[in-house]
Amino acid sequence: MSKNFSRVYSAQPFALLGHIVSVEVDITNGLHAFSIVGMADQAVGEAKDRVASAIKNSGFVSPKQDNQKTIVSLAPAELRKEGSYFDMAIAIGYLLSNHDLDFDPEKKLFIGELSLNGQLQGVAGILPIVQCAKRNGFTEIFVPVSNADEASLIEGVTIYAVKNLKQLIDHLDDECEDVLQPHPPQIIKPADDFAISVNFADIKGQESAKRGLEIAAAGGHNLIMSGPPGTGKTMLARAFLGLLPPLVPDEILEITGIHSIAGILHEPLVTAPPFRSPHHTASYVSIIGGGAFPKPGEVTLAHRGILFMDEFPEFDKRVIEALRQPLEDKVVHISRAKGSASFPAQFMLVAAMNPCPCGNSGSLHKTCICNPHEIIRYNKRISGPILDRIDIHLIVEHVDYDKLNEARNSETSETIRARIKQARKFQALRFGNDLKLNSHMNAKDIEHLNLSDDVKRTLASSAQALKLSPRAYHRMIKLARTIADLDGSENITSDHVLEAFQYRPRS
Repeated sequence: MSKNFSRVYSAQPFALLGHIVSVEVDITNGLHAFSIVGMADQAVGEAKDRVASAIKNSGFVSPKQDNQKTIVSLAPAELRKEGSYFDMAIAIGYLLSNHDLDFDPEKKLFIGELSLNGQLQGVAGILPIVQCAKRNGFTEIFVPVSNADEASLIEGVTIYAVKNLKQLIDHLDDECEDVLQPHPPQIIKPADDFAISVNFADIKGQESAKRGLEIAAAGGHNLIMSGPPGTGKTMLARAFLGLLPPLVPDEILEITGIHSIAGILHEPLVTAPPFRSPHHTASYVSIIGGGAFPKPGEVTLAHRGILFMDEFPEFDKRVIEALRQPLEDKVVHISRAKGSASFPAQFMLVAAMNPCPCGNSGSLHKTCICNPHEIIRYNKRISGPILDRIDIHLIVEHVDYDKLNEARNSETSETIRARIKQARKFQALRFGNDLKLNSHMNAKDIEHLNLSDDVKRTLASSAQALKLSPRAYHRMIKLARTIADLDGSENITSDHVLEAFQYRPRS
């Protein structure tokens, strides 16, 4: 092996996983050249200028000042390299090849973007990268200061928070004492509560809709609200978030990693269930995910939380139909010519729509100006297969003006959430899994519910009257099981079944 050759290690995220990248640097005599190979994008190619300036401003000779040929190879070559994750590793690899540094790079991982003055800038996706590094046996990971708290969530690896390149060089130099100290590990502490923008006690009337939302939150069911404009559909949806229990540690780690890769992580931890509310003009890729190199969309960013789609029929039909797979399988599979990926998508869909284009069909206060053909065409934007995957259908009507002037006297979100927590405890005991809800039951789970003959007759007659598909029939059993859990009942009764069928559309 050449004396002017070195190999250090870095990593980058792809899809929702980290991938280790070997950074090899070789320096030979000859006319000046500095090249990066290994399927690098433009941001990686521009690292040559960032690294050269950072090395010069850290007190060393710039690679561009020496009359030598420098080649940086990023392996594996078939993995596309994106972003500025490799700047720190390239700089350290160059200094090692140029004999400005002497240390053992094994089991050490270097991640971070270099400024021209040598300062380290944070990057997205640190959490899955550290998880990948731990699986691959790395013991020391050097990250920018802004990423240190997030990286320290993973136990079993030593994290060093690096301010600038000179500080890192001094730490790695055998002649210097340890300049950097291990960053203290961060303990995942689930929040007992989280801030909510709308409390259920602030919503006047709409008791039927509130009951439907409570059931949906308890069992993780999808729901759709239909009603004239201004009746409180959006307000109910935003209050719905306050009914969800705080996340458990496994959920916190999973969601934090997703949001980290997406570059929307503003705190070291995501402790509240995500609430995503894309505009109805959002594209297919932004909702479902995709792109030439697959990226997660809103259905994945809403994982373990709520995807609120207001003005549901106004979304592009392709977007609405693409919800079929995530609503059924809780995952999105994306295949493109340049790569494929699977993204988790276990969210609760909360959709809202008007009954017709003008919004006044069925209203007692205003006259609908739509003709029957327009109403039919508007409602046909939501296909039968999509409606079949939605468990709860709510009608949100105008509230009497007298009720709007009444004092605040309804239940608070905190009171309702306490009942939902208890119902979810029953589900956790039933399934032996804190993260599994009634809406996630499969056919075998339903078989084990031990329905009585009376309940089976009620299910059969109600399903026959509404002409339900087998899928909708099983969804009604899941919904009835949630209602029973809220009542603290060990078994499903006919009353629970009848209430569940009240949430199915009549036509």
